[in-house]
Amino acid sequence: MHNLFDIQGKKAIVTGGTRGLGFGMAEGLMEAGVEVVIVGTSDQVFSVANNFCSRGFKCHGVKADFSLRENTFKCFDECLNLLEGNLDILITAHGIQRRHSAEVFPENEWNEVIEVNLNSVFFLCQKAANIMLKKGYGKIITIASMVSWFGGQTVPAYSAAKGGVTQLTKELANDFIARGINVNSIAPGYMATEMNTALLDKNNPRYQQITDRIPAHRWGTGEDMKGTAIFLSSHASDYLSGAIIPVDGGYLVK
Repeated sequence: MHNLFDIQGKKAIVTGGTRGLGFGMAEGLMEAGVEVVIVGTSDQVFSVANNFCSRGFKCHGVKADFSLRENTFKCFDECLNLLEGNLDILITAHGIQRRHSAEVFPENEWNEVIEVNLNSVFFLCQKAANIMLKKGYGKIITIASMVSWFGGQTVPAYSAAKGGVTQLTKELANDFIARGINVNSIAPGYMATEMNTALLDKNNPRYQQITDRIPAHRWGTGEDMKGTAIFLSSHASDYLSGAIIPVDGGYLVK
């Protein structure tokens, strides 16, 4: 019987693939037989890629700064070259966080967050779609957030960008599904990653408040992202497009 979840031999780009959720999803794809280019902001991306290769996976590393538009385009072209001009899966898991109350949020940090977390996502999706449209097949997976629904606090730029990612995902889905490209988004809940270091302090009262609301009674990890990423990368999701899928231990529905 044909395996709907078989993605062996596919080629993928996973931004933010050196740590946290991006690392987990990249690892999950490679465990399923996908050749992956991971993108990171520091030289660590090369050691992470080498470590994956030492485990028998097909992995390449590319360093990029998505706060600069020209670097976004350059990064995509470099990734595509490493994949010999072919691309089946794009996961945009990169992102930054800046925290200030809205009335004092610095203009330069607003621009930086919007450029990295929203603008670069669009341009990477656009570039990927132009490859995928030629063969009538592709899977694009963006990464949303709980603040795609909630307002958040002290994160106006991040909230605006992640709200934009959800709407961008829906628009791209409308543009592309009839031409063979599925565009969907994963919305992680509260995850035990570096971005949430301040919240993970067990002396922070917010830590216990959040944990108490999660029906699974724990924060998520990159491992928890693997199954959804594989599903959205495979033929099992061919009739799914424009979906925003929470992977949150039930937080959203509590």
